[in-house]
Amino acid sequence: TVIGQFITIFAVVIAAVSYYLGRRKTETPVLAALLGAVFSIIPIFGLVYVVFLMFKKDLARDSEAPA
Repeated sequence: TVIGQFITIFAVVIAAVSYYLGRRKTETPVLAALLGAVFSIIPIFGLVYVVFLMFKKDLARDSEAPA
């Protein structure tokens, strides 16, 4: 039961981090959070996914474009 609780808490944390990174780096942050939660069932996959999102380039926003 302790392992199950750890995996559940870890999945929630990874999903939150994935959503935060997904807002800046993808067009679908909810899907990024869902994938992060699913991948974190096996904790090393969740960490690898977050590292992948960290190194992905940010999306270009309209407010950052030169006028």
